[in-house]
Amino acid sequence: MLAAAPLTAGGVEETGVTITVTITNLRNTDGVVRACMTTDADRFPRCQGTAGAHSTVVEAGQATTLTFRNVEPGTYAIALLHDENNNGRADRALGMMPTEGFGFSRDARVRMGPPRFNDAAITVGSAPVRQTIRMRYMV
Repeated sequence: MLAAAPLTAGGVEETGVTITVTITNLRNTDGVVRACMTTDADRFPRCQGTAGAHSTVVEAGQATTLTFRNVEPGTYAIALLHDENNNGRADRALGMMPTEGFGFSRDARVRMGPPRFNDAAITVGSAPVRQTIRMRYMV
């Protein structure tokens, strides 16, 4: 398992919750999987750099499970991108159709664009949370 947030050093206990994400349906082990989790509905699914967001990048060959640690209670949504060429962005064919894999918490459906925050929202309380996210590929 890989940590998205640093563990507290010196034996001090963490104050937040652990969220474990199991990733299924990766079509290959090329590149990386970029994961982002946010409470900001206006910045979802592009939450990299958002204050309070948790994000991580893991090698695709090791991306069967990832962990967000020390997460405060709240309502979050998770977005995954299988960045197969590791260029830091979601590549698209003809400017519209994603050519790389993606997935969202609650296995939220994709219609004419990414799902709304509320469709992918999960509630984090005081107990650990587990999510399974299936990667989807359009081409």
